[in-house]
Amino acid sequence: MSEASTALGVRLYPDLVERGGLAPALIETAARHGLDVGRVTAPEQGRARFTCAELHSDEGVVCVGLGSQARYFMIDLRVAGEVLACGDVMDLVQVAQVAAAWRAGLTTAELTARFPFMEEIKHRPAPVAQVS
Repeated sequence: MSEASTALGVRLYPDLVERGGLAPALIETAARHGLDVGRVTAPEQGRARFTCAELHSDEGVVCVGLGSQARYFMIDLRVAGEVLACGDVMDLVQVAQVAAAWRAGLTTAELTARFPFMEEIKHRPAPVAQVS
């Protein structure tokens, strides 16, 4: 059994095993559907090199991970390390569509309206210091 098939699980992700991991599968999926998802990277070592991917653009980073008990893709939209929106979806094409839409400049509100599986993370404003 290959490292990719051990890390990914042949039963849940046979398509990703065939392509050598999540990052190469996302690159291929985006190209096949004419989607510009930006630069795609994966960790260089360990199991995560098959199971995680980051899609980089001027808007921020789309971080993608895999479900371990069922087939689904976990998506976080991050700017400066802060998660602005997140969601889970079962279709890799939809992952690429989210990344392409965000790269094209859609706001998190527009993304969550277009992709109902995505949820905008509401951040509470920092407390204002009281002047005595």
